Formats: sequence, C-alpha cells, structure tokens
Amino acid sequence: MPDDGLLLSDPDISGVELALVQTALQAPRLTAGPMVQAFEQRWAARLGRAHGVAVSSGTAGMLVLLRALGIGPGDEVIATPYSWHQVQHAVTLAGATLKLADINYWTGCLDPAHAQFHVTPRTRALIGGNVNGHPADWDALRALADEHHLTLIEDSTEAIGSVYRGREVGRFGDAAVFDFSQPSALCCGEGGIVVTDDATLATELRYLRARSIGDRRSVSVGSRVPMQAMMSEPTAALAAGQLARIDEILARRRQVEQWYLAQMQTFEGIKPPYVADGVEQVNWMLYTVHLGKRFTQSACAQIIEDMAEERVEAVLYCQPLHQQFHYQKMGYQRQQFPLTERISDRAISLPFHGHLTADHVRFIVQVMKDSSLNVGAGAAIY
Repeated sequence: MPDDGLLLSDPDISGVELALVQTALQAPRLTAGPMVQAFEQRWAARLGRAHGVAVSSGTAGMLVLLRALGIGPGDEVIATPYSWHQVQHAVTLAGATLKLADINYWTGCLDPAHAQFHVTPRTRALIGGNVNGHPADWDALRALADEHHLTLIEDSTEAIGSVYRGREVGRFGDAAVFDFSQPSALCCGEGGIVVTDDATLATELRYLRARSIGDRRSVSVGSRVPMQAMMSEPTAALAAGQLARIDEILARRRQVEQWYLAQMQTFEGIKPPYVADGVEQVNWMLYTVHLGKRFTQSACAQIIEDMAEERVEAVLYCQPLHQQFHYQKMGYQRQQFPLTERISDRAISLPFHGHLTADHVRFIVQVMKDSSLNVGAGAAIY
C-alpha cells in the first residue's frame, strides 16, 4: 500500500506534463499567453465545438457564462440539487434565482419531467449535469429547452469522454462547462473551460473572463465589469499535457472500473453502476457504490470511518444543495427532493484513479464488505 494510503483520487502526471509546465515557467508571460490559446483550441477541436474559453474553475466558468447570457436578478435557472462540483453556486453568485428540481432515480441527472414543473415566465436557462460521468437525457432536455425558449447549459464538470448517442459529452448544450480540479480525469489543479459554437457568446465570455491588455485604451473599457478568472499559462500547460494523454488516462481508469466490477460481484446487495439506454460509454469520475435502503446515514458514516482506519479514503458522494445552510435560508428543506436523498444518503465513493492495482481494489472492496457486515446487511438500491 502507498505510504499515504489509498487516496480517493491521484492525478495521472507524466513527463509530458512536467516538460510543458517547465516550458511555460521559462516563458516571459505567465498569463494570457500561447499555452492558454493552444489548450482552448485543442479542447474545442476534440469536442467538435467552435470555441473554447479557458477559466480558473468550473464555478467561475458557469458564472462568466451566466453573465454573458445576461442572466441575473429577476431571472430563474433550473438545476438539480445533486452533484459533486457545486457549479450551481454560480447561479446565486450571478444574482439569479436557483430553482431546484429532482433527479432521475437511476442516472442521478436532472429529470426533464421534474424540471418541466418548475418552468415559469421568469425561467431563462436549464442546467443539466452529466453526474459522475453519466450523460443526462439530452434529447429530452433539448426538447424541453426548445419548447420554452430556454438556454440549455451542459454542466460537464463531472464528465470527460462519456458518449451519448454517438456524441461525446460537451456537445449537447448551447454551451458546456468543464472543470479540471481533482478528482477529474483531466486534472491541472484548478481550472476549467466553457465551450460553445456561438461566436458572439464566445466573444462576450472572453471579455467578461478577464480584462485583456488590449482593452487598456479601448473606448468601451468598463462598459461591463469583467472578472479575474483567466487560466494561467502553467495551468494551461499542465492541462494541455493531460489532454494529449487523456485517452490513455481514461483507458487506465476503465481498467480499474473492471477490477471493481469483478470484486463487487462478491458483495451481496451491490449491483453494477446503472447505464441508461443511449449511453454508449461512461467514464466515471469516481467509483460510487449505492448501498441498500437498510443502511442508515449513521451506518454509512461508520463504513467511511472504518475504511479510514484501514487508510482507505472514502466519502459520501455529495451533500445535496437543499441540505446546505445557505439554500435552506432560501426556503429549501430536507425531504423536499426524495429521489435525491434516497441516493445521496447512501452513495459512497471509493478511490478511483489510474494508479490503483487489482490488489488495491480487492483490498478496498474487502474492507468495505467487512465494515458493512458490522453495520447490517443491505438490499440493492436498484
């Protein structure tokens, strides 16, 4: 076992990334230079999108996007309370009203049928997330957005390389937001990107992302107040190196997934992760186990504690937004989204990265099995 135990995530860094970062550090410009531009172009090209705008984080990217769309006070945005990255915070930061809708029980993604009930004349956008790497129901979300003339935003901060009906995630929204912090498969510490095919929107995104040197003497400078949300050159260099190797990185993670699947077959009451019709490839962000309803919250907490004693890092997948204090002040409360809570209360994420071996996975699953026997047998969630 590694000296620091089996960690939840461990970035896959090679000599390619180290060489590119060293090159960036030796350049005279550490901000708004060629590394950022190259990464933007290559990421957009991978997805078949016309424009990529690199940012300092997924949350910053969503905030810049909402501002570029003119969404703010008086507007409503529909999203789900269930996710890992709290990108929905950007709606509140933009001054708009966040309207939460429950998830699809099987996929964990925004349920178009639930979202439909929350559309009002003030609704401006839908945020659909590819939760833990599993694509949302993009056909239905697009139909809903078009029916009500809403902007469809793809939150792909948890998904890289997954495929829905022949297309890779990041290609379904009017714009899509990615995040490259841990535990993302493409990890550059902190960072993100917004992709779109709308040239006018891309221009506004770049203006609002950060003040450029060229704007110093512009007659329109200050017409709109930009953020300081630019990705740095060293960060872009690291991201570019990861992008060059992303298929290799994802392949190693899929091998780890296969080891988990094999071991989980011996774990009574646990079934493989669900994959919806039309989903051709899921690259999971984390390997998440959904325990049966007989496992209480305290039992799940005990399992996580038992695993920590064996130096295995495990966590609950997320703390839903409606259970967080700020959103409870807005009127949300526990038991308001039963499907979200049915999953989130018993979803435990296990170490998942390319440095794990078959023996590591076998040990992780055995520790979890031993602990689960101590707290009570569970039935499958599915």
